[in-house]
Amino acid sequence: MAMGVETAGEIDDPRWRAVLSRDAGADGAFVFAVRSTGVYCRPSCPARRPRGAQVVFFPTPAEAERDGFRACRRCRPKDANTGEEQVRLVRDACRYIEGRVDDGAVRLAALAAHLGRSPHHIRRVFTRLVGITPRDYADACRLDLVRARLRAQEAVAAALYASGFGSSSRLYERAPKDLGMTPAEYRRGGRGMRIAYTIVSTSLGRLLVAGTARGVCAVCLGADDHVLESALAKEYPAAERRRDDARLGARVVAIVDYLRGGSPHLALPIDIQATAFQRRVWTALQKIPYGETRSYGDVARALGQPSATRAVAQACAANPVALIIPCHRVVRSDGAPGGYRWGVERKRALLRREREVAGTPGPGTARRIASTAR
Repeated sequence: MAMGVETAGEIDDPRWRAVLSRDAGADGAFVFAVRSTGVYCRPSCPARRPRGAQVVFFPTPAEAERDGFRACRRCRPKDANTGEEQVRLVRDACRYIEGRVDDGAVRLAALAAHLGRSPHHIRRVFTRLVGITPRDYADACRLDLVRARLRAQEAVAAALYASGFGSSSRLYERAPKDLGMTPAEYRRGGRGMRIAYTIVSTSLGRLLVAGTARGVCAVCLGADDHVLESALAKEYPAAERRRDDARLGARVVAIVDYLRGGSPHLALPIDIQATAFQRRVWTALQKIPYGETRSYGDVARALGQPSATRAVAQACAANPVALIIPCHRVVRSDGAPGGYRWGVERKRALLRREREVAGTPGPGTARRIASTAR
């Protein structure tokens, strides 16, 4: 039911205070309508404020329209286009999905009905802010449950059905991409995996390359073979690791050729574990042109999550296959190199070599990643 506000001074209504202060945080909580104009607005509308006696409040745009008011063309109150409102909507959607992961598939129509929005609107806003669809988010939540249950030594069959997967085939189809190994291997902490590795000299020091039958699983740079081997052991503690120079010959040649500037592309198969967000970041990095750089903020904005700069930096630091996923091409917003797992001087050398080969200018003139990451 609408509530008339006689004057701002007579009624101490928090909604009226939100309207007077143009509080964007109140957008989505209610709308206010003006009797004299027949228009309703969101609290943050930039238009001139009416007299309190002309104002009525409605919980939703639909209720305002049922009373004969029309939407403001300036603030477009029917559109969930403010950051605060969108974040609130997506947060509620995530809570709904997370609370129903064990029940199996979460229907978009049911999610939309719960939130009081159209399925198309929910999917569009969710995908833009989170980077994946509501369905993908639900699948990621189920995989997180599988991981937790497998780590607790729960049987694979029990873990997958308890996590909402309707069949074992669906989980096993997704396992190589989402778990980095099969569920049984993950349950054993990677025990039974066979990882071959080799170490060679390069212009940037010693280079360790390791791989499974599916692809490269580690690329490390350093000055000491023992330190590199220890890093591999820490990354894959339960796997069977052995040095095999011949098996990885072709892949090492490709990487060394890349370091020399002989080939700008490293199209090698990889076999790594990653979260959904890490996969998105690493895919974006692989699309940064050879010889160019992007800032951590550029990557975050290109992913539709401008506030995720720190998370992007963490994903870069967690990259297990240096060079193949070129995290060295991400720098600070002021052009400084920023951190690098294998040393800042190596990062500078890599960027300098790439710019020389590609003939591109130095830091500060790179184009934004948005043109290449989507």
